[in-house]
Amino acid sequence: MGYIFDIRKKLGHDPIILTGAGVVLVNDKKEILLGRRADNGYWAYPAGSMELAESFEECARRETEEETGLLCGDLELLMIRSGKDTYYEYPNQDKVYFAGIIYICFDFKGEMKVQEEEVIEQAFFPIDALPDNLSPGTIEVVEKAREYLAKENK
Repeated sequence: MGYIFDIRKKLGHDPIILTGAGVVLVNDKKEILLGRRADNGYWAYPAGSMELAESFEECARRETEEETGLLCGDLELLMIRSGKDTYYEYPNQDKVYFAGIIYICFDFKGEMKVQEEEVIEQAFFPIDALPDNLSPGTIEVVEKAREYLAKENK
């Protein structure tokens, strides 16, 4: 199950700093890919925690491929997330503060598939017509992506 699973066996549900990465995938229609999480029903961008000796970019690419089936080409830094506003308690009562890098990617390929253990469904959405139940961290990331796309169109 990985590094975080091993840590949780030792610490239980106590708060930890969860280091990871995610990717906002943008298609040629300027729509972003979101997946509806199996554990809480929220819609979110592909993301996850780092494994030992993994870089942020490697983590972002691995998580995107695992969750969506898509392979990322060029990744551009979108934002860094950390601090008290990243606190989250998972449905299983694991508590985390997220510290990570979020990339934006326009260059991806592959056949989209759903990783059923973590994602119920996934779809591309127009940036101004997103589902109502975005995960708390996704709201901040979507706003940053919206700003990025607005600047890119000028």
